Amino acid sequence: MEYLWSSLIILLLLASQIINVFGGPANWIALALVALWKWIYPESMGWGFVAVLAVMAVVGEVLEFVMQCWGAKRYGATGRGNVGGIVGAIIGAIFGAPFFFGIGAILGALGGAYLGCLVVELPGKGMEAAKYAALGSFWGKAFGFTIKFSLGAAMVVLSIPRVWP
Repeated sequence: MEYLWSSLIILLLLASQIINVFGGPANWIALALVALWKWIYPESMGWGFVAVLAVMAVVGEVLEFVMQCWGAKRYGATGRGNVGGIVGAIIGAIFGAPFFFGIGAILGALGGAYLGCLVVELPGKGMEAAKYAALGSFWGKAFGFTIKFSLGAAMVVLSIPRVWP
């Protein structure tokens, strides 16, 4: 029976990472699944391992946010431009989610980061400077998402041997 439950948890761990595409809490879901497994089968791993996964989830969230802000700032965005990029990314992910089997959420978040920063920066800067700042928000979001997704994948890969009996 343990093999059945183990297989189910592993499938759910793998499936949880699909939620990253929608900008959802995939890494937190993976952490919850591993913590549940640890609670049911305490001998499978230590709480220290679960804590390491929790740190990875926090780092992924923080870096996703920080990278977008850093990219926009590096390309000349103001604080308002950063906020516009973050709000635009959230709105873009929500509106893009129904398209391309969910992949539209990524494209929407990237486009929203660009457009949100551009719209906010445009009144205070010329078109070229605003587009340049918006490009920084776009690339920062892209790199931040890549880091968060990679950390989630690492969490799953590290967890599988501890879940499998």
